[in-house]
Amino acid sequence: MRRRLLAVLLGGVLLPAGLAGCGIPANGDIQVDGPGPSAEAGFINGGGAQPPTQTASDDPKEFVRNYLAAAAGERDQAYSRVKQFIAQEAKPLLPTKQSSEIALTVVRLRENPEARSNSDGTYDVTVRVQQLGVLRADGTLRPPVASDPEYRFKLRPADTGQPGLVLTELPNVLLLSDDALRSYYRERTIYFWNSDRSRLVPDQRYLPSAVPAERRVTEVVKWLTVGPSDWLAPGVTLLPDGTSPINNATGSDGRWEVNLKMPGANDDRLARFATQLAWSLPELTGRLDLKIQNQNRLTVDLKQERLDIPVYPTSGSPERYCVYDGAIHPLSFVGEPSGTVPVAAAANKGVVSAALSRSGDDILAALVVTRADRKQRLMVGSGPDPVTPSNGTGWYASVGRPTWLRSLDPQHQYGLVVADNRLYRFDDLAGLKQILLPVQGPVSAVAASLDGHRIALIVDGALYVAAVSLDGGVVSVGQPRRLVTRLTGVTAVDWYAENQLVFAGSELRSEGRPERSIYQTTVDGALDTALKLDVGAPVTHLAAYPGGPVGGLPTGSYMYEANRVAYRNNPFDTIKRDRVLNVTPPAAGVKASNPTVPFFLY
Repeated sequence: MRRRLLAVLLGGVLLPAGLAGCGIPANGDIQVDGPGPSAEAGFINGGGAQPPTQTASDDPKEFVRNYLAAAAGERDQAYSRVKQFIAQEAKPLLPTKQSSEIALTVVRLRENPEARSNSDGTYDVTVRVQQLGVLRADGTLRPPVASDPEYRFKLRPADTGQPGLVLTELPNVLLLSDDALRSYYRERTIYFWNSDRSRLVPDQRYLPSAVPAERRVTEVVKWLTVGPSDWLAPGVTLLPDGTSPINNATGSDGRWEVNLKMPGANDDRLARFATQLAWSLPELTGRLDLKIQNQNRLTVDLKQERLDIPVYPTSGSPERYCVYDGAIHPLSFVGEPSGTVPVAAAANKGVVSAALSRSGDDILAALVVTRADRKQRLMVGSGPDPVTPSNGTGWYASVGRPTWLRSLDPQHQYGLVVADNRLYRFDDLAGLKQILLPVQGPVSAVAASLDGHRIALIVDGALYVAAVSLDGGVVSVGQPRRLVTRLTGVTAVDWYAENQLVFAGSELRSEGRPERSIYQTTVDGALDTALKLDVGAPVTHLAAYPGGPVGGLPTGSYMYEANRVAYRNNPFDTIKRDRVLNVTPPAAGVKASNPTVPFFLY
């Protein structure tokens, strides 16, 4: 059917297109318990603010920071903005502009620039960086090409009669700092259909905040016709080859018009493209006229389209659970719903970790259990509450926290789990099948997004994302993309929001000592924010709720375990035994156990 109900996203509310970062400096002492309020869809960061000009500062370090923002914004003006910072004799050092495709090398400053003044009135400035990727004209951030760990600049006063400083030596590459990316671009989410065209899958882009409202529609249409980010392509469906906009989109008085070339543009393809547009332009209301080679073929109400075809398969209010003394128990917090254990009591024993998920009226349960010799195995089941998981196949030295892929097909439910440092697919009968990854190294964790077609992986202590395809019940994982992060030795990860991850690892602080921290980052690794610094011990477990504000539990809620103690944010607090429901208090003089491996059911 044309309007097949995909799923309910918390009453039809879509996640924000991008969570507002808090801009915590890498060396600060601030602890952030959540991402804070998000901008509403359509809000443009900075109100179209332009990057600073060459005369904005005559401090050498600040001047170089400003230079690292100069290329931000509309691409056709990037060269002219950058050239203002460069002395006439040094302008040949800029890379030659080959075409309208201007690629920007995005870097993260590891520390403040270092400046040295010279006797001749010049300055030398050194900037130590992490290479984050290449920002392309289609708004994607592709993996880094350069490997330079630092860049050096030489500055002199501007020519007589001219204010400020100018660069006389500079790298032969157009640079953009992550701070400039955060300040002068708007995170956008566009959507592609999965391989069987049953669900929309998000893809993150960056749009200059200076782009006027009337051109945003045109840019989004172009992005959709060009296709998804490279790493996401194996999990989604592209538009027919040869699809392209004929001219700019137009709109006035609540009516928008998009004119395309689209080979084989039948009614079904047009209807699906209209749905993609409606969700990729969440700030737009009114009617959309979709034309193919100047012929009006479909008119939709954009707001109604989003109401009729929600995106994500979540239902009911999220609830918190934990493992206490080898059994799953609900957690209770003021202002939040708490449920009962949806697993049969006979199976709720010897539990090490678990993943529970709702699928319509059914519960999906995946339990990692242990025996006397500490070997572990996966037990899986699905059905009405309470579920009785069946015994899995095989025992392993260690099994990680499982994750469900949230399939729309109730007859074919799949999940992923790590066992003995290898990735496995499991079904609702607990059958495990190894998935061979095209990256080398031990796998220690996996987490699935709400849409079920993107996963985060930890391989050999590094963070990756990858697309997942479920064609014909066969689960395949595309080429993983490694994310550049401040943290090394990553130990835990989960999805924090639609295009955000929360992860834990080690960070080298300014004093030279390693520190355990928790960060959030975008799905491409570009924009990160410290959530919790100096955790004190390795984080062995992380669980987040990536949905929207419902039931007193906001987007950005997460829980973690470190040193066998569980914690939550919003507000930050230790999860103590008195928060665990349906347990018998310990006898007098006996120390109570700690709740472990907290997780969410939604």
